[in-house]
Amino acid sequence: MRILVLNAGSSSLKCNLYGADGQNVDEDWIWQAEADWKDLPGPASVRIGQANGGGIESEVRIDSLEAITEHVLRSVASQEAPVIQSFRDIDIVGHRVVHGGERYRQATPLTAEVRAGIRELAPFAPLHNPLALAVIEATDRILAPYTEQIAVFDTAFHATLPPQSYVYPGPADWAGRGLRRYGFHGISHQYIGAKAAEVLKKDPGELRIVTCHLGNGCSLCAIGGGKSLETTMGFTPLEGLMMGSRSGTVDPGLVIYLLKQEDFSAESVDRLLNRDSGLKGLSGISSDLRQVQAAADAGNQQAEQALQVYTYRLAYFISALLPALGGLDALAFAGGVGENSWAIRERVCRQLNFLGVFLNHVCNREPQGDCVISSENSQVAVLRVRTRENLQIARECLRLKAAAQRGSGDSSQSRFHL
Repeated sequence: MRILVLNAGSSSLKCNLYGADGQNVDEDWIWQAEADWKDLPGPASVRIGQANGGGIESEVRIDSLEAITEHVLRSVASQEAPVIQSFRDIDIVGHRVVHGGERYRQATPLTAEVRAGIRELAPFAPLHNPLALAVIEATDRILAPYTEQIAVFDTAFHATLPPQSYVYPGPADWAGRGLRRYGFHGISHQYIGAKAAEVLKKDPGELRIVTCHLGNGCSLCAIGGGKSLETTMGFTPLEGLMMGSRSGTVDPGLVIYLLKQEDFSAESVDRLLNRDSGLKGLSGISSDLRQVQAAADAGNQQAEQALQVYTYRLAYFISALLPALGGLDALAFAGGVGENSWAIRERVCRQLNFLGVFLNHVCNREPQGDCVISSENSQVAVLRVRTRENLQIARECLRLKAAAQRGSGDSSQSRFHL
């Protein structure tokens, strides 16, 4: 079986083709492609790789997300570097969809009804759900009617949040109107938690773990018994941690003040908090932590303060998640920042010494793959994990496929009815 995963962002498209048997997805991909761009229409950088080490890099001009999706999809069966003989060789396409609301609490076949539901949820994730639909529709043109398509929702892993976590303390009817905490980065948190348990040789159901997805977007998740019990993002991905360009949690009264006293519009406040705050806003340099870190190392005090706020809020929110777990067995860092910045991990863990969190500084600075980086005397295992969202999406697709086959009683011929 071949499972193709398409993961669209506002300025990138990441794709992987995996092999799978009836129960497991091969962790090593067969083919991958990444496309990055700044503006549409405009040039896009495209990198295509194969498991045997071959690859092609190019720059193409694109007019739309649909166009770059079609360009990338056609390359998987291109004459230059064919990986499959025809598109019929792809059994399932899995799509990352950011917001599934309360309706979609697990991976779901992309029927016409589900597509309409994703479109209806677009106001909750205006920067993300429309992108997913654009990629889905482009895939229709290239692969349909050969291939089953499945939506895997970033909010689904957080469907297990208890009411005390997801209910906002506003009017009682808010939650019934969908005005509640959903949480995001669920696909990543699910993978990180499972991988951490694997590294520790523990049963995931017995582990109390806080997973840290730290990239340009940042969130934490408290996982107990293998389930999401608390997380830092809420109704939107803006709540919680300070991020690359997002403020994270601020006093709602500050927003009211800006709207009333400084004549901001809703659109300008949106831009301020989502695009011009966080590391970018505090440092005055960049949303890229590497650039902020370099400036701080060179003596820039504004950059240093930005890092202090960033790491303090990380330690603060990690501590705030512990009541949901009743303790802490493991802390796992992942994402572009969490995986690659030993300095951030060191700053955060130093502030958690009171919880018995201590690093092995050699392991932290020179980690080898997915590994433990805490010291022998640490009461909490600290890990560095490389998150693999696309692999987790493929696993969710296979799980749904297997469930459909069991339900039909036919392990070889069952297909979803789209």
